[in-house]
Parts: sequence; C-alpha cells; structure tokens
Amino acid sequence: MTSGTTPGLTRFNTSADGDAVAALHEVCSSSAWGSKLLAQRPYATADDLFLASDAATAELTAEDLAEAMAGHPPIGRPKAGDPTSSREQSGMAGASEALKAEMLELNLAYQEKFGHVFLICATGRTGEQMRDAVRERIGNSPEREREIVRTELGRINRIRLTRLVEEESPA
Repeated sequence: MTSGTTPGLTRFNTSADGDAVAALHEVCSSSAWGSKLLAQRPYATADDLFLASDAATAELTAEDLAEAMAGHPPIGRPKAGDPTSSREQSGMAGASEALKAEMLELNLAYQEKFGHVFLICATGRTGEQMRDAVRERIGNSPEREREIVRTELGRINRIRLTRLVEEESPA
C-alpha cells in the first residue's frame, strides 16, 4: 500500500475541483462518495485518502450504491474502449464461450433478482471464480447482498485510488 505522498496524490490534491471530481468519478460513480472525498482535500498521505474512501463507502445510502453500481459494466462485458474495465475483468478475457454464455445468463438472473449489476472486485479473479461467486451470491437476501456489494465496491475503489495516486502523469 502506498503510504506517503506521491506525484499522483500531489496532483490530485492540487488539481482544480472539476478535474478532481472527474478523476473521482472514474474511480466511483457515486456523486456522494466523490463529494465526501473532494471536501476533505488535501490528503497528507495516500492512506488518508484510502481511509476517507472507506468511510465514504460505508456511509453510502441504497440510492448512492445504486448510482455507484450503474457505473460498472456486467462481468464478461467490459465497457468498450475502457481500459480500466478491461483490465479489471481480464480474468474473463480468455474464458471459453460456454463460460461467457453462462456468465451472461447468471448476470441476467442476478440483475432480475436484485435490480442491479453483479458487482465483484474482479481484479485477479478467474472467470470460473467470478462465475462461482455469482452462483453463490444469487441466493442471498437483498440486505445481505447490499452489504457484500458495499464491501466489493470498497475494494474496487481502493484499487482504483491506488492507481490514481501512483500515476506519474495523467492518463
């Protein structure tokens, strides 16, 4: 974990509000989450930013979570032209057509039950691990699933914030 000040953190701390909001929106689509992080700038260390992110994620309402999830494409179908979603979902890139078809069916069943995309921190997971996770989680109650989604969102946000603060120059 990055604990000190990095060029990316310095750039984030000193950027215009509009640029910082845009950078935060790339991390998480929840405007409430972004507003909370923006209001606490500047951050002395990356760890301070991560802790603020965790706290903001914990405070998200059901509506805020829905807004955050709306920014995530279904597993197995990363956003076209989006290197972040392609990188995060790389475990599905080499999946068989059968596994991709099964994930599509499971994604649709999950979305039908819960009303939102299946959200998982896909970084480092294989297609089979993601399939097994959706199979397991589809049996959850909506309340239990909302808390799992909150945890997964927090993991995703940390990975993306780490990339933001470790960047030598803007993408």
